[in-house]
Amino acid sequence: MVKCTWTYLYLLALLTLITACNSITSKRNTQQSMNETKTASQILGDSNYQAMSYGGYREVTREVQPTLEQLKDDMKILSAMDVKVIRTYNTHYEQAGNVLKAIDEIRSEDPNFEMYVMLGAWIDCENAWTDTPPNHNAENAEANGAEIDRAVELANKYPEIVKVLAVGNEAMVKWAESYYVQPDIILKWVNYLQGLKKTGKLNSDLWITSSDNFASWGGGDTSYHCDDLEALIKAVDFVSLHTYPMHDTHYNPSFWGVLESETLLPKVEAVEHAMKRALNYAKKQYTNTREYVHSIDSTKPVHIGETGWASESIGLYGSNGSNACDEYKSGVYYRLMREWTKKAGITCFYFEAFNEKWKDPHKIKGSENHFGLFTIAGEAKYAIWDLVDEGVFDGLTRNGHQIRKTNEGRVDSILNAVKLPPLKQLK
Repeated sequence: MVKCTWTYLYLLALLTLITACNSITSKRNTQQSMNETKTASQILGDSNYQAMSYGGYREVTREVQPTLEQLKDDMKILSAMDVKVIRTYNTHYEQAGNVLKAIDEIRSEDPNFEMYVMLGAWIDCENAWTDTPPNHNAENAEANGAEIDRAVELANKYPEIVKVLAVGNEAMVKWAESYYVQPDIILKWVNYLQGLKKTGKLNSDLWITSSDNFASWGGGDTSYHCDDLEALIKAVDFVSLHTYPMHDTHYNPSFWGVLESETLLPKVEAVEHAMKRALNYAKKQYTNTREYVHSIDSTKPVHIGETGWASESIGLYGSNGSNACDEYKSGVYYRLMREWTKKAGITCFYFEAFNEKWKDPHKIKGSENHFGLFTIAGEAKYAIWDLVDEGVFDGLTRNGHQIRKTNEGRVDSILNAVKLPPLKQLK
C-alpha cells in the first residue's frame, strides 16, 4: 500500500513537471509567433494595415525633441485607432531613432503590439536653405550621405520594425524651390540601397521608394517625363505619391466650389458635394500617375505617401481665400479618403497624426500647423470623434491630458464655423 502511494506521487509529480514544461514552451512559441513581423509586400495594400504620417513635435522648433515617453504615448494612441504603419521624414534628428526605440520597447512589454515604419531620409540639392542660390542639378552630398547612412543603420538595428526606406520627401517637385533635386540624384541613392540589399547589407525584404508629388512621378505635367524618371520607376519597389486637393483649392481650383444648382441645399449637404469633387480630383491624380507608372512598369505598386486636409487657415485656404479649411471639411475628407483607399486596396499615409507648430512658427493659425487629426494637447478633432465615443482612447493620454473631443464635443460649434466654398461654374 505504501509502495503504491509513493509510485502514484512520483507519477503525479512527473506529470506536473511535464505539463509545466509544455506550458512554458507553448507560451514561448506563442510569444515568438506574436513577435513575427510582416514584410512590406504583405503590409502595403492590405486594408488591415492603416497608415499615418507622423512627426510628434510639440514645440516651435525641432531642436526640442519629443521624449521617449511622449513617443510611446503617441504610438499607443495611434495603435488604438488601428494605425499599424507610420511614416517619418528624416534621420538627422534624434526623433527617428527614438520612435523606433519607443516601438521596440512597447513590443517587448506587449507582444501583441504591432507598428511598422516607413523611414524617411531627407534629400537636398546643393546650397539648399542657404543665401546662395540652390543648384538643383547637384546635391548636398555630405548631408544626403549622412541621412542615408543613418537610415541604413536604423533599418539594420530594427529590421522587425523598419519595412520601407523612402529616399527624399517631395525632393523632385519643382515648386520645392529651396531644395529640390533632379531624378538622377534620387535614382543614385535608390540604386545604392538596392545594391545593399543584393549584397546582404540590408534585409532583402526591405522595400525602397521615394515619396513625392504626383507630378514628379509623371502623373501631371509631361515636363517631368525623362529617362531618369523612367529608370527610377523601375528601380523602386513601389511608387509613393502625394496628392493635395486642399492646396489646389487655391492653385488649381478647377474642381472647387458650390454649383449654382446646390446653392439652395443645406450648407452641410452643399459642402459634402464639394468635398466629393475634391476626392475625385485626388483620385484623378492617382489614376493619371498609376497609368504613367504602369506604362513604364506594369507590375509596380502605387500607393499614397501623403494626403490630408488642414482644419484651420488664415491664409490662402481660409475665409480670405478659398474657404477650404475648417474642422468639418477636414473630417469629411478624412472619411472619404479612408473609404476610397481601403476599398481600392491602396495604402494611404494620411497626413498627419498630430498638429505640429514648427512648420509655420510665425503663424499660429497657418494651415501647415493644423493638419493633425489631434491637437498638440491631445484633443481629437471632428474627423475621429466617433473613436472617442467608442472608447478606444480610454486610459490613454497625450502631454498628460486624457483624449477628449475638440470644441467640447459640440457639433453645432463645428458646423457654425463652416464656410461655403465659392460659387463655381464647373465646366
